Amino acid sequence: MIWRLVVFWGICYFFVAPGVSRSVSESTVTFHRSQARARFRRDGSGTAGPAHGPPFAPCRLPLSSSEHEVLDDNTHETGFNGDDGSHVILTWVGDGTGVILVLSTINAPIDSFTGGGSSRLYRSTDYGKSFHDISHQINHTFIREEFGVSVGPGSSVILTADIPVVDHPGGIIFTSTDAGATFAFIQLPFHLAQPITYHFLNHDYLVALSIDGGLWLSLDFGAQWTKVHDGVHSFAWGAGINLFFSCSKVDTVDAEERGDLQLKRTQDLGKTFTTIHEDVFSFGYIGTFLFFSVMEDSRSPRVMYCSSDQGETFSQALLPSASTEQFYSILDGDEDMIFMHVDNPGDTYFGTMYTSDDRGIVYSKSLDRHLFDGRRKSDFTNITSLRGAYLTNRLDEDGRIRSVISFNRGLTWRPLNKPENVDCGEKVKKCNLHIHGEHSRDDQIVPMLALSEPSAIGLIIAHGSVGDSLSSSQRPDVFVSSDGGYTWRGTLKGPHHYSILDSGGLIVAVEGVHNQQVKTIKYSTDEGQCWKYYNFTEQAFFFAGLASEPGTKALSVSVWGFRPEEDGQPMWVAVTIDFESLITKECKHQDYELWLAHATQGEGTDRAGCVLGLKETYRRLKKQSLCRNGRAYVVSKKQSACICTREDFICDYGYYRHVNTSECLREPNFANKTLELCLNGEEDELLTVGYRKVPSDKCEGGFTPQNVVETVIHPCSVRTSPRPPDKPTSSVSHFDTPKEKLVLILVCVGAASIVLIAIASAVFIVRRMVYKIRTPEYRFSNLQVQDEDIFLRTGSESRTSSNGNAGPHGSDMDLIE
Repeated sequence: MIWRLVVFWGICYFFVAPGVSRSVSESTVTFHRSQARARFRRDGSGTAGPAHGPPFAPCRLPLSSSEHEVLDDNTHETGFNGDDGSHVILTWVGDGTGVILVLSTINAPIDSFTGGGSSRLYRSTDYGKSFHDISHQINHTFIREEFGVSVGPGSSVILTADIPVVDHPGGIIFTSTDAGATFAFIQLPFHLAQPITYHFLNHDYLVALSIDGGLWLSLDFGAQWTKVHDGVHSFAWGAGINLFFSCSKVDTVDAEERGDLQLKRTQDLGKTFTTIHEDVFSFGYIGTFLFFSVMEDSRSPRVMYCSSDQGETFSQALLPSASTEQFYSILDGDEDMIFMHVDNPGDTYFGTMYTSDDRGIVYSKSLDRHLFDGRRKSDFTNITSLRGAYLTNRLDEDGRIRSVISFNRGLTWRPLNKPENVDCGEKVKKCNLHIHGEHSRDDQIVPMLALSEPSAIGLIIAHGSVGDSLSSSQRPDVFVSSDGGYTWRGTLKGPHHYSILDSGGLIVAVEGVHNQQVKTIKYSTDEGQCWKYYNFTEQAFFFAGLASEPGTKALSVSVWGFRPEEDGQPMWVAVTIDFESLITKECKHQDYELWLAHATQGEGTDRAGCVLGLKETYRRLKKQSLCRNGRAYVVSKKQSACICTREDFICDYGYYRHVNTSECLREPNFANKTLELCLNGEEDELLTVGYRKVPSDKCEGGFTPQNVVETVIHPCSVRTSPRPPDKPTSSVSHFDTPKEKLVLILVCVGAASIVLIAIASAVFIVRRMVYKIRTPEYRFSNLQVQDEDIFLRTGSESRTSSNGNAGPHGSDMDLIE
């Protein structure tokens, strides 16, 4: 029986650790049943226990009988009878279509045990209120769970069949352009090594990697495929139709480990290619920056290069030296700058955070002792509801983890203020709020990471502990900030799953209880100040996840889980609660207020609210307004430039900010330093007066750095490899007689010998010079900040958001390692 197979895979519903992850894009959620397990916890504070932190009184309002009746009439429960798959993948298709696809699978192919099997595919067209079994649309084919449901631009969908490689010339995919209403069967001429990758904007453009290293392109949404290159190891879309890939020069055996790859680019969809660099170890693309590491010598460490012009030119990233035991990790990036973590030597679990200039080349120190644990996890989070705000944790010298926040893109960091309704007590010397991040979720201390949305201005929901440091010995509670992290308020006791709806006009939460069934959802219409409780089902079930439409525009949410049936088999259950009939009033002009972001910065002066060179005044919903923003709601704001001050500048590479002043002073060992010896490229002079404007800072006039001697830095800027010159059609000199040919040969041999000796000597000298510099091993990671809310920006806005990454669920996705 199917259930016996589920038991075989260790999935027991009597001992459940609720799990939900978002993968591939923000629109995809994977629910799974998993067995609870204890994990090692490291925070310097002891073992987790049931104790709470400092007391606060959550505000609970009664649910009226009329409200209860309205919610009952708009709550829809669906039981997926006979479906006991261990994984359920829920995918929203399109924007505002109301279409949800649900794929039910088991973690391994059923036919490996029973000789047959199939996946179940369900479809909803009413935002999850009802589902229909459409498994016949894919011929009940078993779908690869690890490939999931791939959703592209518009209403395009791709499913990949799980078939044996032997005796099959290629794989099978099912494609849909109408949000899953119909599917087309396509036989591929190759077997997929990983999920098919869409172009950012055009769903017709697909790129795939075969198991034998072939790079394949389709320009008609998978109907026809063309192999464009062999020996490919990895690829990535760039801006426009730029496609980058690394490939083997001769063979594929250990080429990546040897750093023996070529980095190439095609700008015309595979018709022609340009070699960007030889001897490449690996590469990555984030924001508008192309990164790649190079094995310049088999006995030397790797060197990292960066390009901000799609590989036309590139320069070595100017970062402090590090040993080969260390790693570099990209925390976040966009078209303006990169956040880079540089690991400290040894198993210290911390390092230094740096921020780049707008070319991704010159880096300045941002934060010391930045936490990065042994599982290569960082708590770094981009607060998307307020421009310039970032949150992370650091491991202080006393071994304790403490949270810090930056409101100016890493220029300065500060502790989080104590929540206004929480007191620590007299024994606690420093009372601050500390936010649980990826480190805590890995240890199953919290079920979710900090949540923010661009359309919900200033709103942050996060699990935290109040005290001297982050502690797992007390049960974390839920805290809310309405001003981007300046002030906080305790709102719910204990861990919860939460979601933002209606552009911040509605927040919903379900208690995150282990090994217990749930039946209650909590909701707030005033940004978490007070909550109402509603029992959404009569028969409780084991919670698996909370799913809402991407973009926070909707007013409905689905609670997913499973309950044991009388025959001993579990049944997946989805309950969709539609709040639109409860919150019927459309918001009017008087329901909104003008809010000055960062108002406490420069408070009482004409620079109040000036951060990153701008004052921003938003029009946002009042907390006491009980109305709905609706799908047409668009964030509106007014911007005005501020006068430049030293706060708008960071100390440039080779300079440091003096402790007692705000001046940037030159580091003695960087005076007139030439950082790299360019062997085959062009030197790129960077003139610096010690100050560099913070990337994306828009200030005007005011402070201008001066009276500092300019320093010339020479990073190695190299152009892409030129194409081989065409063979000449004629020659000025002719060597026809045997004697002339002999003389020519002797002259050429002699000249070649001299050249070889000169090259060997030069290489020996250069190696001795290069080896004097300790060059680090570079490892790039696209940080997975929040599995529950993964979002991949596209086109010119391509970047990694605070709430996610563009890769499979799990630990950080290495781009370059």
